[in-house]
Amino acid sequence: MTQVIDRAAVVQTISHVNLHYPRPEDAEIAALLLEACGLVRTQEMELPTGGVFYRFTANVHAINQPDNIVYLSPLPPATAALMDAARDGLGLGTADEHPAVAAHRAAQARDPEHNFHVGFLLDSLDYLEERFEALKALAANDPRFSGRMKFLVNRALPGDAEIDARLDRSPVYAGVTRYTHGRFGVQAFCETDLVVDGPLGEACVIEFDYVFPGHDDEHIMAVSVATPR
Repeated sequence: MTQVIDRAAVVQTISHVNLHYPRPEDAEIAALLLEACGLVRTQEMELPTGGVFYRFTANVHAINQPDNIVYLSPLPPATAALMDAARDGLGLGTADEHPAVAAHRAAQARDPEHNFHVGFLLDSLDYLEERFEALKALAANDPRFSGRMKFLVNRALPGDAEIDARLDRSPVYAGVTRYTHGRFGVQAFCETDLVVDGPLGEACVIEFDYVFPGHDDEHIMAVSVATPR
């Protein structure tokens, strides 16, 4: 007889995400970027093929758990070759560049969630603001990060007086007129070419999310509404 598994008794979480940095010389900078995002570096080792392999965790309270893991490793040569061939075929940076490239980049600029991205949910808005400001400081003050990060934020939809007042005091969200697709939460995005993915192998977006307490049934991760961008 086939055993029937009680789905309600099974716990399923995301085990890991594997990210790639583009060049061997980007290894440590990319690792520092993830640490600035609040991840904990738990392992690193030199690879016989070149580059460094890293293991991070998003769970500072249980760093050896087999979930909440982010791996960081060099872009595999076969993948790099495929991306190079795709870019060459599309004529990137030439007078004959395929119009789909400009359309894709415009869509990505409008919406950082347009393409592959990795999101981290935080239970402290203060900590989200601290990490996002730390990333912006790296981009502004550390030459290794100069020109390698772009930033964009989405504020919670207006209408809750307490939330509106808190965000008006925020170093990240004060004055912002972009809004989330869901209610009672905020998003902050860092697009960086220190981690590569997507159809052109150019950049990856790291997202920070926060949901205001007391909104378990209707929040940014549960309910989406149509909002203009």
